[in-house]
Amino acid sequence: MADAKVIPFDDDRSRSGGGSRPARRRTGSGSGGRGDGSTAPVSALPGGRLPGPSPEAGADSQEPQQPREAPESRESPVGEARGADGGWDRRIAGGLAFLRRRVTGDYEVDEFGYDKELTDQVLMSALRPLADKYFRVEVKGIENIPSEGGALIVANHSGTLPLDGLMLQVAVHDNHPAERHLRLLAADLVFHLPVVNELARKAGHTLACAEDAQRLLELGEIVGVMPEGFKGIGKPFGDRYKLQRFGRGGFVSTALRAGAPIVPCSIVGAEEIYPMIGNAKTLARLLGFPYFPITPTFPWLGPLGAVPLPTKWTIQFGEPIPTDGYPPEAAEDPMLMFNLTDQVREQIQHTLYKLLVQRRSVFF
Repeated sequence: MADAKVIPFDDDRSRSGGGSRPARRRTGSGSGGRGDGSTAPVSALPGGRLPGPSPEAGADSQEPQQPREAPESRESPVGEARGADGGWDRRIAGGLAFLRRRVTGDYEVDEFGYDKELTDQVLMSALRPLADKYFRVEVKGIENIPSEGGALIVANHSGTLPLDGLMLQVAVHDNHPAERHLRLLAADLVFHLPVVNELARKAGHTLACAEDAQRLLELGEIVGVMPEGFKGIGKPFGDRYKLQRFGRGGFVSTALRAGAPIVPCSIVGAEEIYPMIGNAKTLARLLGFPYFPITPTFPWLGPLGAVPLPTKWTIQFGEPIPTDGYPPEAAEDPMLMFNLTDQVREQIQHTLYKLLVQRRSVFF
């Protein structure tokens, strides 16, 4: 297997594989409601009557009509059972409809290969128990992510395996009032792995290059980037929560060009899921990986050693840094990019230290 290459985020070259593909939209016949546009007549409920003046009251009657109180609604066990059955019926019907659209191709993907329906109904549903029950992710500062328009979320990267990016995606969608989707920028290694490549595209991930990032921001998407790359995710356990180099500020240049705010994000808890105590560099070169981790449980326990530790996570979004006030030529100013990159990095590092002080335990 060839050595994996990390495409620098500030590289302005086009994505591999040619130009962007046009969005694929497939529509079915679809039907709903009455075909003639008319509405069904209102009928009285059993034992009741239609609202209106009482027949006993004359047209000239001066006696005011007293509103009658609605009888108290009481649910019977049979009614509850029927409600439960109805819920399951709807779930089964929805699942069958989803499978039918998959088979017939009646679904839509965008120019990057993002499949919103598959992400919402399958991928997010599979990741949600891991975030809610296993890692018990606590989210703070979600209000700092705008309800509409593009924004660039910049986060620290850690954990040996990139589970932090997936948990970040779930946290944004499930906690934001607008249920916004996070479009992550990933290294080229992700798109060279079988199965993972296709799932990453379907989930909205795309290559970590400036062209894709700027295009997504201009389309009003929430874009996520972890500038540390493999340096952050593959660092030794002794260097946990110490931010690595953030590159040359390519993400800042992209945000300036798109006029999108930068939202710093700090993730605590991911560092301890796979404590990396060693790195088999020779084996990593043979496999074409940037590193081959050795942890207290892997590879000694085999597949069981790949199970992450159930640490308690906290994800905090900081105050956004606006970029729309800078002139267009600011994206080419190296000093400005350096200062903004350092500002974002320092804000993330400071928040990490603050969250670590507040944390009671790694697991609670």
